[in-house]
Amino acid sequence: MKMIFKAFAKKLFGTDYKRLKQNLFICLIVFWGLNIADFSVQIAPFIFYLMVSTFSASVMWQALSSKDNAANMQNLFMLPFSSREFIFSYTAALGAYTLFTKTAMLFAVILAVSGQTPVQIPAGILCAINAVLMAAAIRSLKKYWCTGILWAITVIAAILFWGGQPWFFLFPVGSIMLAVIILQKADPYSFYLWERENRHMLKGKRRNSVWRYFFRYLECHKNYLTNTLIMWCAACILPLFFRQVEGPSMIPIGFAILSLNTPVCILLSCDPALEQAVRFLPGQKRAFCVPYCLFIFLCNITANIIFLCSLQIQKGSVTIMTIATALFFALQSALCSVLLEWFYPIRGWKIESDLWHHPRKYIVPTVMLLLAGAVGILPGLMPVLIILLAVEIVVLGTVKK
Repeated sequence: MKMIFKAFAKKLFGTDYKRLKQNLFICLIVFWGLNIADFSVQIAPFIFYLMVSTFSASVMWQALSSKDNAANMQNLFMLPFSSREFIFSYTAALGAYTLFTKTAMLFAVILAVSGQTPVQIPAGILCAINAVLMAAAIRSLKKYWCTGILWAITVIAAILFWGGQPWFFLFPVGSIMLAVIILQKADPYSFYLWERENRHMLKGKRRNSVWRYFFRYLECHKNYLTNTLIMWCAACILPLFFRQVEGPSMIPIGFAILSLNTPVCILLSCDPALEQAVRFLPGQKRAFCVPYCLFIFLCNITANIIFLCSLQIQKGSVTIMTIATALFFALQSALCSVLLEWFYPIRGWKIESDLWHHPRKYIVPTVMLLLAGAVGILPGLMPVLIILLAVEIVVLGTVKK
């Protein structure tokens, strides 16, 4: 069991657990910086437990869904192993990665600004451990996914209704015990992603297509589709929040928020083999980047169109300039995302969860928010930005290499 744990832990944390030490040191700096800033926010206990549980479960699920881990598992499956030892070693390694590199940062921020009581902190830790083990247990219940959904709903309901009770810690303890029992009887091969990895490799096409690659990639990565659907739902709801604001100053901010569909902006970073092929073969810069830019633009403009339709229904304030603003933010965000991905791809990540939480992903949305704020303050700036975007497209179109 110890050897299997080390095999996964070295990949996740590096030799001598260097990455783990760095992350814990950063957490201490974040906690100290926020603590001396004397910034205070009231967070109810059930909100604290819900944040910790949902965040830890989502990160653990992403780690379990990593294709890179599947490759390592394939090598270990060639050796003799005990099913129980393999499952608990694999779960322990990914759980340690989730808790000490991701959840620890969330704990540092919450504890620095909210001042949780000594009783709530251990309960929060139990919730995080429960979320990690629940994610692994539900992952192993492939044929009984309805049971996993019901289990997750039960936990969320318990947090919402009884999260403020002093005896609440007994609930995550019971859930942890249930997860351990399920994992003891689980099949190690239920964590392997061979079906999703290989099913499209069997489908051959005579003619290659970048667009076909994009849509197949989304089909294989359901979380990217889920993120896109969430942005479309946000596009419907955002006008409700902007209804009380007079004037068009908040509309550009809505377009900037809808550019936060960051998973579709890191396709080169998350597929090193594709990046190597695109950079190695001649003429692939324009052959790949132009369709990629149009693909991101299509995702952005779809969300913006939904936002405009919802805005027109609720306020009726959509004008020609508003439509032009929507086109500008969709296209400018796509161009910046592709340029950033081409010249500064994310490298050195261990598993895909590192990639999905990398700070570089949020550079373009932050720039879009700054531009939206500037347009809201100076509405006359929008025509100038549209002209600059046209010049940018012309300049990029003349570049051959």
